[in-house]
Amino acid sequence: MCKHILNAQVSIRAPCCKKWFDCPECHAEVSSHNLAKTLEMVFMCKKCRKAFRKDMTVYEDSDEYCPHCDNHYVVDAKSPQAVLGVEGEDARKDARMIKDDRTKEAAYRSIFMQDNSGRLG
Repeated sequence: MCKHILNAQVSIRAPCCKKWFDCPECHAEVSSHNLAKTLEMVFMCKKCRKAFRKDMTVYEDSDEYCPHCDNHYVVDAKSPQAVLGVEGEDARKDARMIKDDRTKEAAYRSIFMQDNSGRLG
């Protein structure tokens, strides 16, 4: 599994070291050399696990699919994004997390804190 591209559909065989990687960043993390460039790429489909070659000089729209299982492997990459979230209880049980602190809260009142100043006797 690639931690850089979450929806990788193929693995690519690096022409320099003949190892399989999901993306160039994965190659850079484990290799001490630069990724060699080539015009003929070797892919392995992650759906049917079969390898195939593509000539990049004559690449067409029909080449975006695996020749064995028709898996569309050229898709927009989904990379991991940092998300700021708040973990807590269900807001239906405990709504203190969704309280707006910008509004001034009324003074705390209780039945034990009665005002007896206006009381007779």
